[in-house]
Amino acid sequence: MSRWFATLALALCLAFGAVALRAQTGSLDYDSWTGLASRAEQVLDRAQASSEALETLRADIAGWRDTFLQAESTNAARIQTLQSQISALGPPPAEGESEAQDIATRRSELTAELERIEAPVRRAQESYTQADGLIREIDQIVRERQTEALLELGPSPINPSLWPGAFRELSAALGSIMAETRFNIASEVKQRRARSNLPIIAMLLTLAALLVVRGPVWVRRLVDLLRRRTRRGTGIWGFLASLAGIVLPGLGLMALTAALQATGFAGLSGQRILRLVPIWGLTLLVARWLADQSFNRSEDIATLPLRQAQRREARYYATLLSILLVLRSANETLDDIFSLAPTTQVVLDFPILLLCALMLSRLGHILTTLTPARVTEGTLLEGSHFRLSLARILGRGAIAMAVIGPVMSSIGYYGVGEAMVYPAVRTLAILAMVLVLQRFINDLYEFSTGKSAQGADSLLPVLAGLVLLIAALPFLALVWGARVADMTELWARFKEGFVFGETRISPADFLTFVVVFAIGYALTRLVQGGLRSSILPKTRIEPGGQTAIVSGLGYVGIFLAGLVAITSAGLDLSSLAIVAGALSVGIGFGLQNIVSNFVSGIILLIERPISEGDWIETGGTQGIVKSISVRSTRIETFDRTDLIVPNSDFVSGRVTNYTRGNVIGRVVVNVGVAYGTDTRKVEDVLRSIVRRHDMVLLNPEPMITFEEFGADSLNFVIRAVIRDVGQKIVVTSDFHHEIARRFAEENIEIPFAQRDVWLRNPEALYPDRAPAPKDASVQTPAPDQVTCDGDMPAGRDGDDAGATDGAVADGDGGR
Repeated sequence: MSRWFATLALALCLAFGAVALRAQTGSLDYDSWTGLASRAEQVLDRAQASSEALETLRADIAGWRDTFLQAESTNAARIQTLQSQISALGPPPAEGESEAQDIATRRSELTAELERIEAPVRRAQESYTQADGLIREIDQIVRERQTEALLELGPSPINPSLWPGAFRELSAALGSIMAETRFNIASEVKQRRARSNLPIIAMLLTLAALLVVRGPVWVRRLVDLLRRRTRRGTGIWGFLASLAGIVLPGLGLMALTAALQATGFAGLSGQRILRLVPIWGLTLLVARWLADQSFNRSEDIATLPLRQAQRREARYYATLLSILLVLRSANETLDDIFSLAPTTQVVLDFPILLLCALMLSRLGHILTTLTPARVTEGTLLEGSHFRLSLARILGRGAIAMAVIGPVMSSIGYYGVGEAMVYPAVRTLAILAMVLVLQRFINDLYEFSTGKSAQGADSLLPVLAGLVLLIAALPFLALVWGARVADMTELWARFKEGFVFGETRISPADFLTFVVVFAIGYALTRLVQGGLRSSILPKTRIEPGGQTAIVSGLGYVGIFLAGLVAITSAGLDLSSLAIVAGALSVGIGFGLQNIVSNFVSGIILLIERPISEGDWIETGGTQGIVKSISVRSTRIETFDRTDLIVPNSDFVSGRVTNYTRGNVIGRVVVNVGVAYGTDTRKVEDVLRSIVRRHDMVLLNPEPMITFEEFGADSLNFVIRAVIRDVGQKIVVTSDFHHEIARRFAEENIEIPFAQRDVWLRNPEALYPDRAPAPKDASVQTPAPDQVTCDGDMPAGRDGDDAGATDGAVADGDGGR
């Protein structure tokens, strides 16, 4: 665990060192760099320096590399200005051609000035390349050494002949520590010092006992109290209170260590061990807390949805793993103090490795039982089949590591075994921490919004989990053998950016682009909102024109925001003109329909043949225009369904707009009366009906026309202009109701078609009955004759009505 803290501290130091180097101003001391580079080349040629020395040398070179990278942008604005001035003079004359003396002189002066200013930049680029090459060589040497150490075949820990020597060396180390302690206790000087510090020692021991023994009890009481008194945020209070279960006992361990150190009885070796006691204690406390948060007894608090027995078993295994890791750290401490033999270290570590593998395999087996059927409502993994699958994969991987690691260690490849078992344990711990923190973020979201993170389908908790997972990646890389230098190298590459054409795009440039574009986009939307709500409604521009102005301003604003953002970021995309030209040809062929609709949308917004709110008909479908975008137009039909029509159909097709200029429209109603009716009376009645309706305009005058002599009726047509064509159906219905009422009052008959059908040989319908005697006064039609009343000629219904003997058929309105 101490190596973890040392690694993180080294990473922070390197990061701050790089920042300090980047902050240097003034001219660079290339003499110092040349000396460092020469020394680095000599060290690399000999290849005898230790890995620690190489890491230190690499850190120094990396700092210089960052400085050179910053120096590459020196005088960038001045260089660009000189290049623009030289371009303004025109191309240089070809060989054999002359140029005006003043222009030639000016070109020579500008070229010389440009070369002078570019000299430091080119020197920085050359030094950057040299530093980057040296760093790559150092990384290659260190990685080769790591690989050799990992694959080195050493003594087998299961060889019984190695056990006696290992135990003797361990006994000697422990005996040395005990001897130092006994000697100090017997020393009168140490005793006087302990007696003088007795009040402080007693106070520290009392404080340690209270914090270690009573601290967890106080925490449990605090958690229960918060859960009883608060209805919202119980998860938050429980999480924060559980952290106190780490802080209070940890402070107690620090007080206990301070008390033991105050006695002065511990020797040099004992002092080194005492300094690690708080770290070991915190390791146990954090592991216990993490196990409790992940496998709590309560299903409402547990992060992983497991059965009660499995959660209890998982907590037990996690606690044992933390104890085993502390024992391994203690072995490493003894090795650092007494320089134990490699065989002794292997023999002492192998039982710990074996037990860790056993606990790891059991935890992996528990993870493989996570299935969607186990997930209950409200848990962190609810609805996340991907996470469940990932948990099962991690479980199987843990089992594989737990089996292969001890086998490789028993053979003699102890480095391989360590590199498989211990990183797997720490990986599970890191991922468990990610899940616990995400659960805490979900509790914060629920406390602030009053909605469950799973039930609300919010994107914020998901993004928080993604950020936590990304933040855990460096720790996972360090766990699996990555060096701190590898992390700093990734950060350096990220800061360096990438070359795009002849322009280097760095994260700062990208951030500048995003910020400027975001500001431009926000200003565009702000101006659009002001125009839409404050300015345009006070003008006489129709709503469709207002929408066109607002939309056009949005497109122009976004285009200008992108252009200004590219310019502010210093991106020179002129070298991509050829590529953009080639792509435009491909886009023209592959996306011609989209481009056609886009151009058609712009035409619709400019010409405005249709506007939002218009009643139009296209392709046999009528509806109201709801929105016009650059690609398509949304129409809401009278069935309340949305119809998405490509804009090109409006430009190239036929469209009927019923409300283009205004909402005035005409209603046409057909009316038929029976033959023999007074046609002038009918005309007067219809005219009075139309003129009395509120929606009918009297200018132009409604028109009543006698259209034709129909087959069944005398046909009249009402033509009237109404104020709102959208009320056409309502007005037509009112006309029909009023016509039916007035015609009934005036005894005007509205005819309808009726037909009498004569059946051929009707006796076939009743074969048991005798035929009725014929009456001479009644004429009976011929067998094949059908007599019809109405507009249908005789004999036309014969096929339909009497094709089958005994069939009965009714015509339209038949009685």
